[in-house]
Amino acid sequence: MLISFGFLAPTELIVVLVVALIIFGPGKLPELGKSLGRGINEFKTASQEPIKIVESISTQKDIAKDSEEG
Repeated sequence: MLISFGFLAPTELIVVLVVALIIFGPGKLPELGKSLGRGINEFKTASQEPIKIVESISTQKDIAKDSEEG
């Protein structure tokens, strides 16, 4: 049974990692991984921001509506 990591099979993942090790060297890989992690984290945060804004506006409208009725 093969385990898949997203869209890469384990063999393909190993080949990609070996090529990255050859191109960037062992000293640069941790820095690249950290930068990639930060980029993914910033993307997730930025993609959640519009949702939070819409929810905030919706909440403000509900509060204003409730205060007008009461």
